[in-house]
Amino acid sequence: MKTISLKLPEDLLVALEAEAKARRESKSSLVRDSLRKSLANAKPTNSPSCYDLASDLAGSLKGLPRNLAHDPKFMKGFGE
Repeated sequence: MKTISLKLPEDLLVALEAEAKARRESKSSLVRDSLRKSLANAKPTNSPSCYDLASDLAGSLKGLPRNLAHDPKFMKGFGE
């Protein structure tokens, strides 16, 4: 097993020590178990972007100006 160093605020350290003592286990064991549970319940961070979901639609409209996205004249009145 590898060792890491961890900085905790005083109040969290006090709570960790109290919980470890109450459970009669080491602080390291308690941190490992808590981290395992937290990571198991974490939502995946690689969820698809809006573009990923609609990429099949990109470029599917024909006959539009090529500079539609960056020419200021096409933005006139937008959001008014």
